[in-house]
Amino acid sequence: MIKVTDLTMKFGSFKALDKLNCSIPDGCIYGMVGSNGAGKSTLMRLISGIYKPNEGSILIDGKNVYDNVDVKNRIVFVPDELFFLSGANLLRMAKLYSNIYRNFSYDRFKELINVFKLDPNKNIATFSKGMRRQAATILSLACRADYILFDETFDGLDPVMRNLVKNLLYDDVLERRATAVITSHSLRELEDTCDQLALLHKGGIIFESEIDNLKTSLFKVQVAFGDEYDRRKFEGFDVLSFSKQGSVSSLIVRGDREETAARINAMQPILFEMLPLSLEEVFVFEMDALGYEFSDVLKEEVLQ
Repeated sequence: MIKVTDLTMKFGSFKALDKLNCSIPDGCIYGMVGSNGAGKSTLMRLISGIYKPNEGSILIDGKNVYDNVDVKNRIVFVPDELFFLSGANLLRMAKLYSNIYRNFSYDRFKELINVFKLDPNKNIATFSKGMRRQAATILSLACRADYILFDETFDGLDPVMRNLVKNLLYDDVLERRATAVITSHSLRELEDTCDQLALLHKGGIIFESEIDNLKTSLFKVQVAFGDEYDRRKFEGFDVLSFSKQGSVSSLIVRGDREETAARINAMQPILFEMLPLSLEEVFVFEMDALGYEFSDVLKEEVLQ
């Protein structure tokens, strides 16, 4: 388990992380999303032991990460900005990784080479952006590390390769009970990949939840009544947003789905349906409830 407690990281006068807390259980895919400057990359470098925090602690299975060679050998980190030795091909890079990671598997390396169909003898500098990301994925998964960290996991990959990387991550998590921590700017990208999701904003985690719990606590309601009504008709419901066109209203409601449906049906609507929300829609309204403002245009799009 990765346990992060009161983590603070400063670069001069800039505070990249401010007393951040999170727990990442073993055997899961943990996603982090946030805008540029939210602190995702900084947190990844702290978890992997590249940076030493100014305050707070990072423990992996109860042990500090920074300057701990044994713990670092269980972590592989693929940064947003990839690095390869000058003039190196995949075979040379595999030799380097095998000298660092005690569990590096050449069998796994060869298997992944065949899966991605990359030439291991070709200079990596001649690869496209997407091919370089594939090369980094091959090397990282061949390390057979317990903790796999990907910063901007799918950057530069086409849809086919994105699905392939997702499936490879699933396999490592399920078969070896590895833990994957991945970041992205896109909630939609992480929605069908992660077990847990955290939203970073201005150096802190403002929302963290298991995917299933997150998506079932909020839902969209579309309902119509024969008589004239307004938002006051739904007093007693936890309504996060309300809009009305003609006799049809759209609401974002928090609560128990079955209980809410029973209460609305008892009001004898002439039209009623409940719709699931995407993670992007969930986060818009969860953040709004915490005081973070979104444009009215974005909210209207969600309610359509």
